[in-house]
Amino acid sequence: MSTELAFMSAVELAENIRQKKVSSLEATENFFERIDRLDPQLHSYLTLCQEQALADARAADDAVQGGGDLGPLHGVPISIKDLELTKGVTTTMGSAVFRDRVPDMDSIVVERVKASGAVILGKTNTPEFGQSGTTENKLGEPCRNPWNTERTPGGSSGGAAAALAAGLCTVSIGSDGGGSIRIPASFSGVYGIKPTQGRV
Repeated sequence: MSTELAFMSAVELAENIRQKKVSSLEATENFFERIDRLDPQLHSYLTLCQEQALADARAADDAVQGGGDLGPLHGVPISIKDLELTKGVTTTMGSAVFRDRVPDMDSIVVERVKASGAVILGKTNTPEFGQSGTTENKLGEPCRNPWNTERTPGGSSGGAAAALAAGLCTVSIGSDGGGSIRIPASFSGVYGIKPTQGRV
């Protein structure tokens, strides 16, 4: 299990994948090993997409071997906050009401990160409908801060921030209407940005 791979920037990892210094599959497997070891204490993920992610990573590596145009996040393993619709993958919005909901479409954000070449590891924890400054819901245990598991990583993108801080993904897609990326980023010691509405 590689700590260096886990905390490599998205730009650096994407470049290393393009230059065949590391494979997307190697990076993806490394994250799942870390998730298996660390996330039982953190609860940063609600759903993992391991089978699909490994298949996507292999396809990304095949595309590198084939040459041609590659997206800016080609082969880079990322996570998606569980407020975003993901085709064929459970999307709960942090609510027991939607525990078993599997959308038949992707949100525009998910469409765009897929088009960029990213590999989706899973869906990160969120309070119900993103309506809290801590990341707790009725689906399971509260999300914990990797720096001190007695503390919260904030909310509502607490799972995203915790996963990033613990080295359980390279990039984490959150959402922010009133601090929901910025608060967890601050609590968890990672960089978070709320882009202009519609930008991503």
